Amino acid sequence: MLKVGVLGAGHLGKIHLRLLNDSDNYELVGFYDPDEINAKKVADEFGYSYFENINTLIDAVDVVDIVTPTLSHFDCAKKAITKGKHIFIEKPITNTFQEAEELLKLAEEFKVKGQVGHVERFNPAFIAVRDTIENPMFIETHRLAEFNPRGTDVPVVLDLMIHDIDVILSVVKSEVKQINASGVSVVSKSPDIANARIEFENGCVANLTSSRISLKNMRKSRFFQQDAYISVDFLEKKVEVVKMKDAPEKPGDFDMILQNAEGDKKQIYFENPDIETNNAILEELETFANAINTNTEPVVTLKQGTQALRVALQIIESFKQ
Repeated sequence: MLKVGVLGAGHLGKIHLRLLNDSDNYELVGFYDPDEINAKKVADEFGYSYFENINTLIDAVDVVDIVTPTLSHFDCAKKAITKGKHIFIEKPITNTFQEAEELLKLAEEFKVKGQVGHVERFNPAFIAVRDTIENPMFIETHRLAEFNPRGTDVPVVLDLMIHDIDVILSVVKSEVKQINASGVSVVSKSPDIANARIEFENGCVANLTSSRISLKNMRKSRFFQQDAYISVDFLEKKVEVVKMKDAPEKPGDFDMILQNAEGDKKQIYFENPDIETNNAILEELETFANAINTNTEPVVTLKQGTQALRVALQIIESFKQ
């Protein structure tokens, strides 16, 4: 079993602590949180070992799980990596692109593995259709959330939209060509609602909308590709797959047939892929343990986390233009 320590005992940190404590692949050694009052409360309530010194905890483990505010990601990760510890780090990987690039170099230098917590890659709805998404040419995403003060220390792009950026980059095998975006601050000092249009070199266009001041929650993505439409509801964990193929010469009474202006006929049919229920956070932690144990590449690498951050920061920079 891999010995693991958690940095950060906030809302998400407590979830990680519980899952790691119950995991068969990890031995939870303890946690560190600079807020001593909160840390002792968590330790008393759940029985986890609280370390008063961050370095002492890092020295005692094989894996460091970083679930701290984004501004401290880099310092925490650097401490762990330079001590030869593998790191799981919540999204976004760091606060700046330069910090992320430095972590990439350090991880390579100290020969440690790292995974970024882009949890939607492990959403069962996305997993169910991931292999069906092939060369999408238009993507539309909506990630809307009711207002919550937690997370408003960063723009909505880094808080919410980055989930969709990572998913899009994982399915579009092309470099980003151009980004146009706008963002508006309503409640926070940083943008609370944003829209971005990402154009890729291969002609794919992605239109992303994120808001943390909505009246209802929504996390939907739609992928359009040759002869297929794929919809993923990350919140409800549902999918819709509509495909087209050449129509048979003699269609059945209930076949759905479309005919274009040139006279070509297509048959519409639906697929219902199986969605296997899982705990996405547990899944990402377990796959990281597997990557370490088998010396294979993590599902969401530090490089991929860095690429998602770069695009997110380009979107934020586009607000000023």
